[in-house]
Amino acid sequence: MALNDYNKEDKVLLALDCIIFGFDHEGLKILLIKRDFEPERGKWSLIGGFLKEEETLDQAAIRVLHRLTGLDNIFMEQLYTFSKIDRDPVERTLSVAYYALIDIASHDEKLIQKFSAKWFSLKELPNLIFDHDQMLEKAIARLRRRARSKPIGFELLPEKFTMPQLQKLYESILDEKLDKRNFISRVNALKILIKLDQKDMQVSKKGAYLYRFDEKKYHQKVLEGFSFKI
Repeated sequence: MALNDYNKEDKVLLALDCIIFGFDHEGLKILLIKRDFEPERGKWSLIGGFLKEEETLDQAAIRVLHRLTGLDNIFMEQLYTFSKIDRDPVERTLSVAYYALIDIASHDEKLIQKFSAKWFSLKELPNLIFDHDQMLEKAIARLRRRARSKPIGFELLPEKFTMPQLQKLYESILDEKLDKRNFISRVNALKILIKLDQKDMQVSKKGAYLYRFDEKKYHQKVLEGFSFKI
């Protein structure tokens, strides 16, 4: 292909849309933003932006996530590319979707307010613009597959957490009730948790022991090819 041939090709926009999952004591949630420009002004949307010339896709996703949450080193994974011709009524735009996992308690609430963003329960989601509902469906399906094969859910927890919190998280992700004894047995068998000499006294009179995720041991097990079956 001659250099001049590039000028003959169609130009399209490339966008990034991020599905941000968070977890609190009530369950799994999604962070949405109220769109402040046309088209679809005032409607709920995933957080997104456009790829800049000097960026890779991952760098653009990191920039978009940091702008809204104020967080660095967020767990994220590229999900799918959406390329329907009329998906954006303004310009021909491809969108690469990412999903990300954060601890709700750690994000910057002032930034959330600045961008008119809000956390929604999976069971109380509003209608989203364009094809963002499809993006969300694919992200939930991917998260559930990942959660059944490795302890991805730890990314959604605070540094210290209880076993009931961990079980509640996985029940929220999988949308099913898990047997308490079986769940604890499977998690303990992995030997990737550090039990602390501290208790959360808010859950009961006796309290519940706090745990911390042993990230080094987990990554070693991943290299060895282990799987996390819930």
